[in-house]
Amino acid sequence: MQEHTKSSSVENGIALQKYGVGQPVLRKEDDTLVRGKGRYTDDFNLPGQAYAYIVRSTHAHGVIRGIDTATAKAMPGVLGVWTGADLAGAGFGPFTCGLPLKNRDGSPLLQTNRLPLATDKVRFVGDPVAFVVAETLAQARDAAEAVALDIAPLPVVTDPEAAARPGAPQLYDHIPNNVALDYHYGDSEKVNAAFASAAHVTKLDIVNTRVAVVSMEPRVGLASYDEKTERYTIQVPTQGVAGNRANLAKNLKVPNEKVHLLTANVGGSFGMKNINYPEYMCILYATKALGRPVKWTDERSTSFLSDSHGRAQKIHGELALDAEGHFLAVKLSGYGNVGAYITGVAPGPLSLNTGKNLSSVYRTPLMGIDIKVVLTNTTLMGAYRGAGRPEANYYMERLIDRAADEIGINRLTLRKRNFIKPNQMPFPASSGVTYDSGDFQAVFSKALELADYENFPRRKRESRKAGKLRGIAVGSYLEVTAPPGVELGKIVFDPDGSVQLITGTLDYGQGHASAFAQVLCDRLGVPFDSVKLVQGDSDIVHTGNGTGGSRSITASGMAIVQASQKVIEKGKRAAAHMLEASEADIEFGGGKFTIAGTDRSIDIIELAKRLREGKMPEGVPDSLDVDHTTEPVPSAFPNGCHVAEVEIDPDTGVTQIVRYTGVNDFGTVVNPMLVAGQLHGGVAQGIGQALMEHVRYDESGQPITGSLMDYALPRAEDIPSMTVGDHPVPAKSNPLGTKGCGEAGCAGSLSTVVNAVLDALSDYGITHLDMPLTSERVWRAMRDAKGKAA
Repeated sequence: MQEHTKSSSVENGIALQKYGVGQPVLRKEDDTLVRGKGRYTDDFNLPGQAYAYIVRSTHAHGVIRGIDTATAKAMPGVLGVWTGADLAGAGFGPFTCGLPLKNRDGSPLLQTNRLPLATDKVRFVGDPVAFVVAETLAQARDAAEAVALDIAPLPVVTDPEAAARPGAPQLYDHIPNNVALDYHYGDSEKVNAAFASAAHVTKLDIVNTRVAVVSMEPRVGLASYDEKTERYTIQVPTQGVAGNRANLAKNLKVPNEKVHLLTANVGGSFGMKNINYPEYMCILYATKALGRPVKWTDERSTSFLSDSHGRAQKIHGELALDAEGHFLAVKLSGYGNVGAYITGVAPGPLSLNTGKNLSSVYRTPLMGIDIKVVLTNTTLMGAYRGAGRPEANYYMERLIDRAADEIGINRLTLRKRNFIKPNQMPFPASSGVTYDSGDFQAVFSKALELADYENFPRRKRESRKAGKLRGIAVGSYLEVTAPPGVELGKIVFDPDGSVQLITGTLDYGQGHASAFAQVLCDRLGVPFDSVKLVQGDSDIVHTGNGTGGSRSITASGMAIVQASQKVIEKGKRAAAHMLEASEADIEFGGGKFTIAGTDRSIDIIELAKRLREGKMPEGVPDSLDVDHTTEPVPSAFPNGCHVAEVEIDPDTGVTQIVRYTGVNDFGTVVNPMLVAGQLHGGVAQGIGQALMEHVRYDESGQPITGSLMDYALPRAEDIPSMTVGDHPVPAKSNPLGTKGCGEAGCAGSLSTVVNAVLDALSDYGITHLDMPLTSERVWRAMRDAKGKAA
């Protein structure tokens, strides 16, 4: 038995103050990563590995008449060249979308059933049609260039609205007018009646531009196969190993246990790396065929072609208001560009998620969503930071600003008039979800105060004296985080005194190791430095939905809290035996089990060690280890209010964000430093889309933004210093009270930056411009406005 003194109790208290929930603890992984000692997939190699290179179509649409691989096969170092027919012969299953989305008539969405390599037609530039494996990467690349493709070009369509028209080029015979999903939500009769009775209706056509992910680490895979066990092993960057292993096994048509998926450090993803891709199936096929490991590493140029893209909607929005400016109903109609294939969650952000997040923080009794998810000859679509949440918020905030201007109500007043009030919680939103908590007016007021909103007129006058235009925008947002799902909370006490924390989310930049350790430290009192986070091995992580949808701290947090409670329950039984006391008399706190009313106690780490070393009698657990899976963890509702202030040079159209403020309600904040970092990153991505990012195609379907020479990303000089405030209202749907924060920056910045630019341009009578608000686009709009005025 280990006796604890008063000083050790004090030390435990100090540790909790330093490392407990709410403390700005430094990220555990930073010392490794900033020194360049991280291990990413491309850093791993296996003895005897070969190298793969993908052959891609240079046509956006066409019939495959032949693929001549003879020359490539005869080249030095080439171990094999395979086409779609080979992989189809292996019985690999198609890529599909698993979301239970329905058309307005109740029928399921139409699947494209993409094969790993195209066999009949190519449908976008970059569509993989063959691959080469050779002794070296250079040999594989040379041989890939020698593969001769005979493709008969077909007419091309890249715009979703054009693709849905009668007579447009058809990508699939079984999908009329290229509409894979005709999504509808809401009671049309009631929505139409509300609009008919409205005192004012605001209408706005909005384009939400297509963006590329451009993660710092390209996709890469390293595959091997064990003939004895008939088991595949693949190292690949993901957002969660359990779900992605299941996807791989499904496509391979083998049981889950026949696939071992490993993920090490991941250099960014934003949704893109959370699905299966053709390249992974190619190297899995090759490693079995060749009997040796096979590696594939993407290049930046092909990443623009083959990685899933984000956003890409053409929307007509309408907002109905009564004579006092109260919202009566909102509706969206239009098109989502899903690209050439439907896989993963692609249709969800374009349809379901947009509707689920549209009503935001406002009392909006009715909602109607009618969005056609349309196939085009472009790169496939996927989740991108927010996955429908920033898009929905953007539409709502644009409509509100326009409505305020049209009916002559102050933009702030109109918002305040329609906020959901705290005493109305829980609030059943017209989106079909029920908000459990929030104080949207208080968040709004705090943002205005921190932004020094009342002195904006003075700053605008100063800008005008300097020959600049100045604009400001205030916008609220609310996100419905990822849908309910189970999560793993596994705790293992190791012989060396460390504690393994195993959970099914996966860190790709969020800082899970520190935040999750803080929760475990808070609950069990174990030393912070002793906690080792395990997330990237599917043999250990058997359950979990991965990281995405701002769910990690809520889902893994609940799993950690529940697993910790089970550890404590086991510990009390074990401590009662060790301390020769009744279980009912054992209390737990500060990392130790104590007989109530005495100073007799045993430390949790010591208890775990004693259990491991000795044989326990019946009824006494032989370890404190716990393997726990939660029930589905509910969605949460992070929200906030952001204020952007911009200056525009009227001679050049160059826009500079000169002030940025964000006040957010993320519920209980486990680590404020990590939360601030997540917010800054999201704001930066929103700024990028608002001002410069745009994936574009020419009339033949050729991408014209296929490199960092012609696809603009924000640099440090484009991102302002940010004032960040908090107004936490703990969630009631999970034991920590957390709400998530990873996508909030995008949701807040997208609308406020655009609206701030339009506020500045209102001096020219300009009321609408679509993203990206590049200097050229802004300059041309001012020039055209001057011409009309003259």
